[in-house]
Amino acid sequence: MTYYSVLDVTPTTEEWMADYIEPANRLVAKYGGKYLARTSSHERLEGQGEDATLRIVIEWPSKQAALDFMSDPEYVPHLKERTAGSVSNHYLIEGKDDLA
Repeated sequence: MTYYSVLDVTPTTEEWMADYIEPANRLVAKYGGKYLARTSSHERLEGQGEDATLRIVIEWPSKQAALDFMSDPEYVPHLKERTAGSVSNHYLIEGKDDLA
């Protein structure tokens, strides 16, 4: 079953960013993930609240692939740096329609 990581990220410092991109790209691919969007080009159509600087969508072949990526020993220090240097929310969404 396909899963999607949907993130909103607002950096509070840029110190982590240069060292984050390459390992994240490589490790997402290692676990079969594919970036569908990584952009600051987005707009709110509904709701209220703080707008994130970046919106990121990653497609995963399975829930386990996403979880394995998140816990990969090579990724964990980069994850810690990202979460320390940003306000981030990460949602893992199962690719199904419960309302069909």
